[in-house]
Amino acid sequence: MNLNDLQNISENFQSTQRMPVLFLGHGSPMNAIEENQFVQGFRKAAAEIPRPNAILCISAHWYTEGTFVTAMEMPKTIHDFYGFPKELFDVQYPAPGNPQLAAETAELLLPVEVEEDHSWGLDHGAWSVIRHMYPEADIPVIQLSIDYTKPPQYHYDLAKRLHKLREKGILIIGSGNIVHNLRLIDWKNINTVGAGWDWAVEAREKTNNWLLDGNFQPIIDYQKQGIFLQYAVPTPDHYLPLIYTLGLKDRSEQLSLFNDELIGGSLSMTSVRIG
Repeated sequence: MNLNDLQNISENFQSTQRMPVLFLGHGSPMNAIEENQFVQGFRKAAAEIPRPNAILCISAHWYTEGTFVTAMEMPKTIHDFYGFPKELFDVQYPAPGNPQLAAETAELLLPVEVEEDHSWGLDHGAWSVIRHMYPEADIPVIQLSIDYTKPPQYHYDLAKRLHKLREKGILIIGSGNIVHNLRLIDWKNINTVGAGWDWAVEAREKTNNWLLDGNFQPIIDYQKQGIFLQYAVPTPDHYLPLIYTLGLKDRSEQLSLFNDELIGGSLSMTSVRIG
C-alpha cells in the first residue's frame, strides 16, 4: 500500500468528535434473541453515543495465532456455538464490512504484521450485541482478532495504536466477559441475576474498584492478583477484550460501568464505557 492509498482511506473517514469506547459483557449467545435488562443496557449505550461511521470489534471468539482483520465487503454471520434453539441459528446480521477501514487498521498497527482476512466474518461475540445496538445492520463492522501468543501488556499497548480511529467516528467495542468460568457455572441459578460464587463476587468488586480508580495495572497483571482472579479468568480469551478497551482510554476521560451484574455463579455481565 502506498501513501496515496493511505490518503484516500483517511479521506473516507473524516475527522469527528472523539467516539467513546465500549467493553460489552456479552454473556450467553441467547442474549442475541432474548429480551432482558442486559440487552436493554446495550441499546441504551448505543442511544447515548453518536452514531458511528463504522464499528471495529475485538471479540473473545476470534482467538488466533497472529493478528488478523476482516477485510471482506459482506462478512457472514457466524454461529459459533452449539446446543441452542434453532431460532438462534436462524439469526442473520447482514452488516457490511469495510475493506478500507481494515487496511487502515492494519497500517495503524505496524510494525505488528496484520493479515487481512476474507474468510471469518462476524462471530457471536460481535453480532449478538451489535444487533441490539444497531438493529438495521446498516453500519459497517469489522473484527480484529486476538493473538493468543501474546501477554496482556502487549494487547494493552497495541490498542493504543488504534486511537486515531476514534477521531474518525469509529466505535471500538471489546466483547467478552470479565468473570467467565464456564466450568463452575451454578446451573440452578443460570438465569438468576446477582448470583455469584464468593470468588466471583470478590473478582467483580476488586476489578470494578480498579476500573473506577483508573488503576489498570492490576487488571493487566491479573495473574498476580490472587486466586479470585484465577478462578474468574481461567483462560484469557474473554478477558483480553477489556484490556483493549482500557488501552484506548485517555487520562482525562471518564469511565463508567453498566450491566454490572453477576449471573449463574461464575459469569459477569459488567460492561464499560469510556468517554
